[in-house]
Amino acid sequence: MVRMVGTVIRGIRTPMIREGDNIIAITVDAVLTAASTEGFTLKDRDVIGIKESIVARAQGNYANVNDISSDIAEKFTGDFAVVFPVLSRNRFSLLLKGIAACGKKVYVILNYPADELGNHLMDVSKMDDLGLNPYTDVLTEKQYRAMFGKEVLHQFTGIDYVNYYREIVGNNVEFIFTNDPKVALEYSKDILVASVHERARVKRILLKAGAEKVFCLDEILAEPINGSGFNELYGLLGSNMAGKDVIKLFPRDCQKFVDAIQDKLKKITGKNIEVMVFGDGGFKDPTGKIWELADPVISPGFTAGLQGVTNEIKIKYIVDSELNHMSREETDAAVKEKINGKASQLYGKEESLGTTPRQLTDLLGSLCDLTSGSGDKGTPVVLVQGYFDNYAAE
Repeated sequence: MVRMVGTVIRGIRTPMIREGDNIIAITVDAVLTAASTEGFTLKDRDVIGIKESIVARAQGNYANVNDISSDIAEKFTGDFAVVFPVLSRNRFSLLLKGIAACGKKVYVILNYPADELGNHLMDVSKMDDLGLNPYTDVLTEKQYRAMFGKEVLHQFTGIDYVNYYREIVGNNVEFIFTNDPKVALEYSKDILVASVHERARVKRILLKAGAEKVFCLDEILAEPINGSGFNELYGLLGSNMAGKDVIKLFPRDCQKFVDAIQDKLKKITGKNIEVMVFGDGGFKDPTGKIWELADPVISPGFTAGLQGVTNEIKIKYIVDSELNHMSREETDAAVKEKINGKASQLYGKEESLGTTPRQLTDLLGSLCDLTSGSGDKGTPVVLVQGYFDNYAAE
């Protein structure tokens, strides 16, 4: 029988996860129950994605602003600059509260017109009309307000983030707007790099320019402070607000977790099922220009079969360029023959023209994140079936 369905994605509901829950048993039970009640079967190379937040919650990987403040006070003995934080209540507001609680003066260096995730501090058209050059021009807060007004509201949240961050830290902060991290050195030789994806580059630039002490957010709470949660790989990166003064950190030991789920499902079903923990996907909102990816990685843990990049031919290119003289039946057979005979590595080959070889976990994690959502869907587990199939699969 001709196969008419390719990839299928299902959001899987689970009970509300609490600290101390056996997340491995809950995940396996949820998937098997869904298969039984919905009438589908698990197959080899199916993919199960588990939202990072429920893994961290089950682990009890929490910390509070006092833990952050203690670690900051240990690392910085004087005033310091915070370079390129993201504009987010969920991602950074409590981190800033903990940073400021150490009692030192804080110089906050903000990217403009937007942070690295695409959250805007100003209207780009107005910036252009004012003749501002974001590569060279440095603004004080007073200059920023004179140019853009007393209130600059974020398109989606309706928050003026400069005012919001000032309310958190009071007057013990000075805002500077620039895209050159070296400007921070005019205020302090001690720096906390708060960017997510550019942190290593920014740290390298600052140290080369004469900074004396530079830490990144992945070095804060990289070990327990006062018995707190921690993440040895990512520190505060990937954390989320979990209460008035509490954050939930990125989960730990994800490799052990996904391997255990894979092993348990293999024993129960006999199938080789891939498993991954997923966080934010990597996709850009075309209206607000915001990249979703506020986590340090899309997947902090995945089974071995998800290692690598895509390797696909571009069907529409092949059909338009090589096979456009054939009948429908001949084209169908020729496409399947090309798929079955494709090289193990198509990078740079003409038949892959238009396909971007992205990491499998980045694509699958983005797919899982879009399916699971970040609101009230209640499906923190996602089952992806048929992802590794192609047009030639029967």
